[in-house]
Amino acid sequence: MISSAVCSESLDAGNLGRDREKDLFAHRSHFPALGVANRFYFNYGGQGVMCGKSLESIAKNFQHIEALGCFSNAAGEWMMGEYDATKAAIAREFQVSPTTITLTENTTVGCNIALWAVDWQQGDRLLLSDCEHPGIVASAVQLQKRFGIAIDYFPLSNTRNASAEGQDSTAVVELLVQHLQPQTRMVMLSHICWNTGQVLPLKGIAQACHDRQVLVAVDAAQSVGVLPLNLADIAADFYAFTTHKWWCAPLGLGALYIRPEIFGAIEPVFVGWRGLTGKTPIPQWRQDGAKFEVASSTYALYEALRIALAEADSWGTQQQRYERICQLSEILWRRLDALPYIDCMRQLPPESGLISFKVNRELAKGAIAQKPHALIAKQLESEHQVLIRALPDPDCLRASVHYLTSISDIEHLIAILETMG
Repeated sequence: MISSAVCSESLDAGNLGRDREKDLFAHRSHFPALGVANRFYFNYGGQGVMCGKSLESIAKNFQHIEALGCFSNAAGEWMMGEYDATKAAIAREFQVSPTTITLTENTTVGCNIALWAVDWQQGDRLLLSDCEHPGIVASAVQLQKRFGIAIDYFPLSNTRNASAEGQDSTAVVELLVQHLQPQTRMVMLSHICWNTGQVLPLKGIAQACHDRQVLVAVDAAQSVGVLPLNLADIAADFYAFTTHKWWCAPLGLGALYIRPEIFGAIEPVFVGWRGLTGKTPIPQWRQDGAKFEVASSTYALYEALRIALAEADSWGTQQQRYERICQLSEILWRRLDALPYIDCMRQLPPESGLISFKVNRELAKGAIAQKPHALIAKQLESEHQVLIRALPDPDCLRASVHYLTSISDIEHLIAILETMG
């Protein structure tokens, strides 16, 4: 993670480098969705845009499977080669072994594996933050119904203006620890909060929880493809994510990192041939990421992910891309903060690509003052080709800023909001 000093400079297009901006537009030409005339994309937190080579590979690979012969030995060997290469590519991004990676369809599947793999007993407790996605909360409620566990919440929303570094990070860890109880078996939280963009001090949280024999499961939907990550160093037990957001890869492909030290203590959630060693008559589970996989997958998507990762790497390192995301996010945050009728959800320059803000209806004078945020988002798309998201909790708008975002994208969004306010 970069220091706050990197994001605290006076930022404009010149500071980012005008030559680099020219390079960006050449790079953006590889992404068909960004070439649509007068479209301004701020929805990477929902779904990224795919490069042309990734799109082409999907159709090519489906045709290749047909040419080899469906369910032929040749097709099976090709699919397993794609499987191994994709696990290796994901593992390199996280600086871990491919054996720690479980391939899934999305973040939700990975989070459910983490939650249901534990041998829960009545009276056990699960701790969540009050900023988690509704899907996580719903899964926790089902655990409560099935096993009689208790669900606790710690008020992460009270710390939304805390930094992920220094004293602020210590305060967040201490707040979480205050809400641990002797029966707490697991903490589940987001690395980057989906609704505020706050980055949590995950390494400190994992260490504090492990000191108390508490598992740590992470919803990483908004952090993979944003933060430089060394998962072995962070040491969270489960790290679940999708590839279709910030990695700009296909829908329907995700993964889960599992800390190898806990493989023997957790059980498969689904049962299928990929998780078995093949020994009979008594099934024996594999002791790697495949233990939590089931059966056939859409192998034709795997190369598209690897191409997406290579395309991003052609535009600097993950650290450099993260620095650009923070710089662009601060530009947008400062421009929004300067509008008298806009309230940013966080009072600090962003440490991620998510900037949430709401309309102050008492100060807005234009038609924007009379509309809920969901209708404002629809108007921005239908009338101005600005793609942005409205969130229900907190009730606000959320702009997602990627390294692919341009200064002109930001300037256009601000200009439209100025005319509406």
